[in-house]
Amino acid sequence: MTATKENKAGAFHTESYRNLLAEYGYSAEEIDARLKTTWELLFGPNESTRIYYPAGEDKGYLLDTGNLDVRTEGMSYGMMMAVQMDDRELFDRLWRWTYDYMYMTTGVHAGYFAWSCNPDGTKRAHGPAPDGEEYFALALFFASHRWGDGEHPLDYGTKARELLRACLHNGENGPGWPMWNRENRLIKFIPEFEYSDPSYHLPHFYELFALWAYEEDRPFWKEAAEASREYLKLACHPETGLAPEYAYYDGTPNNENGFGHFFSDSYRVAANVGLDAEWFGGSEWSRLQADRLLRFFANQDPSDLRRYRIDGEPFEEKALHPVGLIATNACATLASPAGPDAREAVELFWNTPVREGERRYYDNCLYLFAMLALSGRYRIWKPESN
Repeated sequence: MTATKENKAGAFHTESYRNLLAEYGYSAEEIDARLKTTWELLFGPNESTRIYYPAGEDKGYLLDTGNLDVRTEGMSYGMMMAVQMDDRELFDRLWRWTYDYMYMTTGVHAGYFAWSCNPDGTKRAHGPAPDGEEYFALALFFASHRWGDGEHPLDYGTKARELLRACLHNGENGPGWPMWNRENRLIKFIPEFEYSDPSYHLPHFYELFALWAYEEDRPFWKEAAEASREYLKLACHPETGLAPEYAYYDGTPNNENGFGHFFSDSYRVAANVGLDAEWFGGSEWSRLQADRLLRFFANQDPSDLRRYRIDGEPFEEKALHPVGLIATNACATLASPAGPDAREAVELFWNTPVREGERRYYDNCLYLFAMLALSGRYRIWKPESN
C-alpha cells in the first residue's frame, strides 16, 4: 500500500483530485471497473439494483424504491452524478422531468420544487426540501460550465442563478419563506421551520455559489460557507462525531419527533465533511471529526449497525440504510486520509456491494457518490474563463 499525499490547499486551488483508492493500493483497472459496474447497476436494466427509469422520449426519473415516489433529493443527486460522469443525455432527461413536474410557479413556494411526486409526475407534496434545491443549483452550474447552456429549460446557468435567488429572497415581497435564515446564514430543514438538518450543510457548495450566483447574493454565500462549517462543529458530538438528523440553530438535537438521533439523514454529514476537505482543504476540526467518527464505527459490528443517540448509545432499531452508512463513512477519510481507521473504513466500503431490493435507492446513491469521491472523479467544473 502506498502512502497518502497531502492536499491542504484543496482541489479547487490545485486542480488536483486525490484518488484515495489508488493511494490505498487499488489498481487503476480495479477502480475503473468498479465505477463502471456501479454506474451500470444503478442506471442500467438490472431490476434488483436499478434506481433510474426512462419516461417517454426525453425524460427520466430516479425512483425512491422504498417509498415508490420521485424526490428532489434523488433527482438532484442523479443530475450531479450525470454531470460528473459526462452523461448529458441523462442529465437533460432528469432535468426535463424535474422542471416539468416538480417546479412550482404559484403559491407560497413559487420558485421551488415539490419534494415528492408520483412516477407519473403528479405531486404528492406541494412543499420543497432544501437539500434538493442546493444540489440542483450546483449540478446546473456544473452542466453549464462543462457542456454550455442550451435553450429553455436547458439554460442551466440561468436556472441555477434564479433558483438561488428564490432560495434567499422568497417572501420578501409577498407570502413565502427563504430556505436560509438570512440572519444566521444557516439552511433550514424546510422554509417554514426555524431549525436545521446538519446533513443539509454543504459549505463546499456555498463557496462556489459565492462565485457564480447573482453578484448581489455572492457575499451571503461566502458567509454561509463559514457559518455552516461552524454549525457542524456544534452539531457533531465532540467524542463520537455523530450528528443528529435534525438540530436547532445552536447545534443541539431537535428530538421533538424522534429525529434528534443519528439515523439515515445523518450519514451524509461524513461525506459532506470529506468532500469539503477535498475541494477546499479542510481544517484541523474536519480531520479530528473524521477520526472521531471512524473510531466510533471501528468499534461497531458492521453487520449490526443501528440507530444511535449522538453520544453513541445504540437503539434496538437497526440501520435502515447500512450500505449508505458504510459508503459515507468511507468518504470521511478524505478529511483524514492518514487517520488510524481510514484504511479500514475504505476497505469495508470496497468489500461491500451495492444494495439490492426494496430499500436500495438511498444506499446506492450514497454508494456511487463515494465511488466518485474516493476515486477523484467528484470534481468542480469551472467556467472556461477560470
